[in-house]
Amino acid sequence: MLSLVTPAFAQEAPHAGAAAGELHEGAEAHGGEHGAFPPFDPATFGSQLLWLAIFFGLLYFLMSRVALPRIGSILSERDNRIAGDLAEAGRLKKETDAAIAAYEQALATARQNAHAIAHAAREEAKSKIAGERARIEGGLREKLEAAELRIAEVKNRALSEVDAVAKEATETLVEVLLGPRVTQPEVAEAVQSALAERG
Repeated sequence: MLSLVTPAFAQEAPHAGAAAGELHEGAEAHGGEHGAFPPFDPATFGSQLLWLAIFFGLLYFLMSRVALPRIGSILSERDNRIAGDLAEAGRLKKETDAAIAAYEQALATARQNAHAIAHAAREEAKSKIAGERARIEGGLREKLEAAELRIAEVKNRALSEVDAVAKEATETLVEVLLGPRVTQPEVAEAVQSALAERG
């Protein structure tokens, strides 16, 4: 074990037991007075300074070769990690902004497409309705024309039957009133003239 005492102190106290005994006896002889605390004893300042320089040198060597490089590498790694995280955050922010812009563009395009599709659907529905209306109106017109033709036929047939009935009735009346002297052409002519006057 290393001793932290100077040679002068060692000569004053040749061995530890004697020094302890003398200190004990000296303390008893002086009525309880104590000696100086060894670190504050001016006689031990030289050895204390020597050991201080040795330990300081060892501590400096250990710090400069072991601890400080580790701390420096840790700080450098931390700075690199922070810089990388900031760069990654910037890249992600740019990607997010680009994605938001693309989403807004796609949304605007989708709205335009929806308006165009709705307009096209309206126009198509209008054209279909107009075509269906024209087809229905054409069908109704054809039916109306057919009905008018049928009515005209029925009317003509009825009128022709009325003429025949009128002729027969006239012939019968003339025969009853005047006798069978009137011919059929004369009766028909008389009926036609009467109808013309009435019409």
